Amino acid sequence: MSIVAWIVLGLIAGFIGSKLVNKTGEGLILAIALGVVGAAVGGWLFRIFGMSGVTGLNVYSLIVAVVGAVVFLVAYHAIRRTV
Repeated sequence: MSIVAWIVLGLIAGFIGSKLVNKTGEGLILAIALGVVGAAVGGWLFRIFGMSGVTGLNVYSLIVAVVGAVVFLVAYHAIRRTV
């Protein structure tokens, strides 16, 4: 995937993931970063369970990225509360 596709996928996935976890959102730049990290985390998790990870700019990849973003955000908020 190109850099632009990763940014678009990251923006959409980060926005959806942040709305699912904390209802207020995280901001544009953080949403993009969260979505890109979420895509990597989601791809890794899906491969562990025997499924394919991010395959391009499509609905399946968006679902993978959103799942990864939610997992990443839940872990981030859990760690931030303990510190």
